[in-house]
Amino acid sequence: MIDSNDLNVFNPFWCFSGVEVGEHWYWSFGSLQVHGQVFVVSWIVIAVLLITFIIGTRKIQRNPENWQNFMEFVLEFLQDIAKNQIGEHEYRPWVPYISTLFLFIFASNWAGALVPWKFIEIPYGELAAPTNDINTTVALSLMTSFAYFYAGLSNKGLGYFARYVEPTPILLPINILEDFTKPLSLSFRLFGNILADELVVSLLTLLVPIIIPLPVMVLGLFASSIQALVFSTLSAAYIGEALEGHGV
Repeated sequence: MIDSNDLNVFNPFWCFSGVEVGEHWYWSFGSLQVHGQVFVVSWIVIAVLLITFIIGTRKIQRNPENWQNFMEFVLEFLQDIAKNQIGEHEYRPWVPYISTLFLFIFASNWAGALVPWKFIEIPYGELAAPTNDINTTVALSLMTSFAYFYAGLSNKGLGYFARYVEPTPILLPINILEDFTKPLSLSFRLFGNILADELVVSLLTLLVPIIIPLPVMVLGLFASSIQALVFSTLSAAYIGEALEGHGV
């Protein structure tokens, strides 16, 4: 729900704290309230990723086999995303960030699609993919916004802001608006696709259990993977644009 008082706030991201879909399990930290079910599943996803990579890199061999082969394939794939979007000479410092984005979103999306969270009872609401919560996707998109501002400022200093009046000062309002639309499009694209997929599968499961929802679930897994790729690729592209100092 969006409270009417929130509509008077200039910054649109403040309104997202009032957006709710379904019932939530709130944890209170002083005056701060957070969605407990999002934290629980996020911690599970992070723990699974950490355990997977610890096991995969525990015994590194010169001639990789089995699990190490898979881990190196994943690393090369993620390096290619950063390299293709940011550039061969500047991509390496950004590989950890782009990789973390992709892996967290990918694992979260698949966890929401494959794990029967609905059978786990919690005081309020239900467990689901962290990425079907608008607060998670907005946080990830704002991280990308801070990242490309940091990239531009560290590369060009205050001269980075000259891009707002290029190629003509007339475009200043449009260039400023662009920095608001980037995180908005990133967050709503990911949130909308994941939420819609879960709602469709849930509805079909209620109407025609077992058989009919399976093709939709497979399609949902594919779409979830694409969303992780799109988010991380666009994040890398924005960082590459900031490092270049001109629009693409």
